[in-house]
Amino acid sequence: MRERIRSFFRDRGPRVTLVRLQGIIAANGARGTLNHASLAPVLERAFRKGKPRAVAIAINSPGGSPVQSSLIAAHIRNLAEELEVPVHAFVEDVAASGGYWLATAADDIWVDDSSITGSIGVLSASFGFADLLTRHGVERRVHTAGEDKSMLDPFRPERDADVTRLKAIQARIHDTFIAQVRSRRGARLDMTRDLFTGEIFVGSDAVAAGLADGIGHAVPKLREIYGPKVRTRTMGLRRPLLQRMIPWAMADAFAAVEDRAAWARFGL
Repeated sequence: MRERIRSFFRDRGPRVTLVRLQGIIAANGARGTLNHASLAPVLERAFRKGKPRAVAIAINSPGGSPVQSSLIAAHIRNLAEELEVPVHAFVEDVAASGGYWLATAADDIWVDDSSITGSIGVLSASFGFADLLTRHGVERRVHTAGEDKSMLDPFRPERDADVTRLKAIQARIHDTFIAQVRSRRGARLDMTRDLFTGEIFVGSDAVAAGLADGIGHAVPKLREIYGPKVRTRTMGLRRPLLQRMIPWAMADAFAAVEDRAAWARFGL
């Protein structure tokens, strides 16, 4: 009996924890979004529970908040280095912008032939309603201490100075994003071309550019790396019970529109 038990444990393959990261990246924690506060306990369990041989992250995200992207990626790296656990990223439909930032936390990145990656840039989008209130006889009254406090107010004409300040902010965030990609991808990047224009890459194009390491799906690639007996355990964010039973109960209409717009940029 003892020999049978020993044989059972000896024949069991290495375990890899697979963490699913799906949705836009936003600090507000709305339905279907990723943020560091909610993901932190998931990541801690993924790296620490059962001493996994490796952690894999399956990414399907069009991006979002650069700060949340940075916090999540940094948390993954801190755990990987503290516990000496390798990390593998698998891109599904899209890992663009902040989604790609998450992918750079891995030691290697694998994509599908049709996966969309890249979009290494910074986007700010809004609406302007400067004439709307006047047209309907409504007077807007805004009083500030500090002339720039109401920068980019959508109900007043856009000012050149506001746009200049916004672009300066975007440039700093873009530089941070570029530094993250360069530090994690290093010599694998094709530096004969500008990879940081916000361009997107599909499948093997990302591999050729050095943004990914090859074409591969999670289970077959993990078997190739860790052997045919590798075992995977999947983790991810769980929605609250009420939200799972009544999906529309906590839906935010504006968040849903923004979510849809983020995916639509990539034809998804």
